[in-house]
Amino acid sequence: MEYTTLGRTGLRVSVAGLGCGGFSRLGLNAGLGDDHAIAIIRQALELGVNIIDTASVYGTEEVVGKALRGVPRESVVICTKTSKPASDKTFSVHRILESLDGSLKRLGTDYVDVFQLHAVPPSAYDFVRDEIAPALLREKARGKFRFLGITETAPNDHEQVMLNRATRDGIWDTAMLAFHLMDQVARSKVFPHTLANGVGTLMMFAVRSIFARPAQLSAAMSDLAAAGLVPAELAARDNPLDFLIHEGGASSVTDAAYRYVRHEPGVDVVLFGTGSPDHLRSNIQSILKPPLPEADRVRLAALFSHLRGVGLEVPPPR
Repeated sequence: MEYTTLGRTGLRVSVAGLGCGGFSRLGLNAGLGDDHAIAIIRQALELGVNIIDTASVYGTEEVVGKALRGVPRESVVICTKTSKPASDKTFSVHRILESLDGSLKRLGTDYVDVFQLHAVPPSAYDFVRDEIAPALLREKARGKFRFLGITETAPNDHEQVMLNRATRDGIWDTAMLAFHLMDQVARSKVFPHTLANGVGTLMMFAVRSIFARPAQLSAAMSDLAAAGLVPAELAARDNPLDFLIHEGGASSVTDAAYRYVRHEPGVDVVLFGTGSPDHLRSNIQSILKPPLPEADRVRLAALFSHLRGVGLEVPPPR
């Protein structure tokens, strides 16, 4: 495993981080049960992963807490999140603080390393910054968490307007954001500010389903070509991104996707989710490989840097 420093937090974290939500939820979405999920977490720890990201809305905090029993607390960086309930019109200080206490209880810990406000839309940012953040910082002073983070609602903020502001405000120690082969907005909108201000970054959507399901990638490419957004010859291929798979290049589209994100300047941690022991190992192996050849990265920028909102689908409700 390789390790890096998570921005100004000073936390030494693995470059590969285990995400406990997404389409898999550690295999829970496939009905594989708590014991399987616990085994996935412990396998990740054995392979050197030391940062785990969960959230109250994922329904995986309790299983994470079970998996970490007996593990030295200082050896694991625990990140969790709270979001606005779908039934609420706005974020609520009371609900956010209640959620933090609930997370600590479910995780079985006195503190979390990073507590994040999750899926903050641009329209809510002023209230979150001016009302929610000060209340949370008081809880930080009480020792309930070490660092404050914020995450975007990527499917609804294609220009990353919220994070473009938040990463310059000096309040947020970390930011979780989308960045992948066909969604490169963060290169100009977010990374310059995280780098300048020491904001640690956690990458989501590095693969998602578009790069793991060939049929979905082909359908998306056909739609983009029909709209004149990508060359028609890409849509005519059985595998539109097969130019990335060659000797000296990637071994698969998924391999290319992880490597592309991992080596972008400004990226600290690449989060991956899985319910499969084999996929867990292969995901980590890809994240630890060298960068894609420069010619491939240049071509990806030329083909896709103008795209917005591609491959940012959200998992179905639990």
